[in-house]
Amino acid sequence: MNALVTGYSSGIGKAIADVLEQSGYKILKLNSRLEDIKNIEKEMKLLLQSNDIDVLVNCAGIGVFEPHEEMSITKIVELIDVNLKAPIILTNLALRSLKKTKGHIINISSVEATRHSKFSATYTATKSGLRDFSLSLFEELRKSGVRITSINPDMTDTNFFETLKFAPSKEEKSHLIAQEIAQSVMNIIKLDGVVTDITIRPQYLKITKK
Repeated sequence: MNALVTGYSSGIGKAIADVLEQSGYKILKLNSRLEDIKNIEKEMKLLLQSNDIDVLVNCAGIGVFEPHEEMSITKIVELIDVNLKAPIILTNLALRSLKKTKGHIINISSVEATRHSKFSATYTATKSGLRDFSLSLFEELRKSGVRITSINPDMTDTNFFETLKFAPSKEEKSHLIAQEIAQSVMNIIKLDGVVTDITIRPQYLKITKK
């Protein structure tokens, strides 16, 4: 069985890739940057010539949380390209193979897709778009046997926050860890039914300002 995982080099993506590999999946990897759509398309076509895909995990993502007028146009475009455009296009390219294997698409969205937070307008737009894409595509594909799940994690202790002005609190039960998200992915894949949408949150909400 083959799994294509974006964002596999660190954080939640790495934890998911590790758990899938431990469960017997071969992890397929893309070398192109997700903003480079032309190279992504070429690489995917080459990959699919010799591999079918059983699981597609769209996990790569970036975050910027600033007043909207202070964000550069370059950063706005990058957020949309990485968080929304790339998963939609990768799904498009992989879908015939996923129909053949009756595979599973896992889109890692965010708790921000379920609420409206200050300084999160563009990030929330991309993650809400990804979540709604997942839910709509499930309705389109359910007769094909392809399963689709949107996972919306809350504050997770990863390097996602390295360049941000805040981070999860280190206090117990105030953050998630990547391995918990990864285990949830495996539980969802093994389920006979379909979890179309799930939000995972720590018990407490506490952040640390830098």
